[in-house]
Amino acid sequence: MNDLPGTVKVNMGDLDGEKENLANFLHSQFALNSKITSGGLALNMEEASTYTVARGVTKFVYRKNLNSTHWVTVENNVVKIKRFKNQKSAKNNKHPVTASTIKHGW
Repeated sequence: MNDLPGTVKVNMGDLDGEKENLANFLHSQFALNSKITSGGLALNMEEASTYTVARGVTKFVYRKNLNSTHWVTVENNVVKIKRFKNQKSAKNNKHPVTASTIKHGW
């Protein structure tokens, strides 16, 4: 992939269906014009810095109530939306209890 030095990229991760919604949100809230690419969005660096774009993307994630499953990170000129890994494991009982087999005679 040929990266242009004057662009900020937004990598959508597993939220590819939200590209157009994010582009509209950044345009309406922060007046940032973006181009939709195959991996996400590309913004001109002359309009905004990487951290301004990251702040806008974070605000979008919170507005869509995705903050419990996704988080935003910045690496060089790339803003990435990543998914939390599921860390819940099945709880194993050390002493499993079986059903009572006592017959009552009364």
